[in-house]
Amino acid sequence: MEDSLPLHVCHVQTLSIFINRSHALLHSIALAFLIYYRTSFLFQDPDPNTTATPLFLPWLLVFASELLLSFTWLLDQAFRWHPVTRTVFPERLPEDDKLPAIDVFICTADPDKEPTLEVMNTVLSAMALDYPPEKLHVYLSDDGGSPITLHGMKEAWSFARWWLPFCRKYRLKTRSPEAYFSTVSKDDDEGSGSSEFMTERQKIKERYEMFKESIREVRGRLLDPVHGSGITARDHPSVIEVIQDNSNDRVQVDKVKTPLLIYVARE
Repeated sequence: MEDSLPLHVCHVQTLSIFINRSHALLHSIALAFLIYYRTSFLFQDPDPNTTATPLFLPWLLVFASELLLSFTWLLDQAFRWHPVTRTVFPERLPEDDKLPAIDVFICTADPDKEPTLEVMNTVLSAMALDYPPEKLHVYLSDDGGSPITLHGMKEAWSFARWWLPFCRKYRLKTRSPEAYFSTVSKDDDEGSGSSEFMTERQKIKERYEMFKESIREVRGRLLDPVHGSGITARDHPSVIEVIQDNSNDRVQVDKVKTPLLIYVARE
């Protein structure tokens, strides 16, 4: 591995460094004069011959806001101080069987504050990463132990059996279903202009709408004031569950490789 070619090369932008640092120097000098001017006003002796209302409080508020904006600007200079660009060489990546296994952890706690559908879109995005599925493990840590989250995981796994092959086949750049189907501008995906692509896209979109409706239906049932058990966080035993197929649709399910999806509810 020591003799292998690098996966990226870093280039330092000398001209950008000179321009950014020169601008930062001039801006800092201007801020120093401004702070000196504001400070000198606060400590100057009032004129005994004037009866005008002192402007101490408004001046202090303006000074405080300028200090806050100056501090914000200072923090913004960190990535401008030494700008670099990188040239990547994805063709130098090792074969799939030599890549290491990776774990993706997604944390959630309250389905009211963190809507289940949005959390499941994050799960689907992680499952659709361009990585060997047998070496990708996705964990959802649900501190609230909500039944709607576990149900959403099972539905997301079923939908992923259709979503992942679609992403891989057309090399989608946007792999969150909600973002992909709601975007106004279309990504330049492979085969995006063909009739086959449009037909498959419509089918996947219909399945995604069914997926969303299933989550809404269960949520409404759990929130039923008479028979519902609620969806909020509560005390619960620790749960670890590997999500398996829970649907009767076996048309293409057995042909799809999916990452390992694990639900974890800590006590």
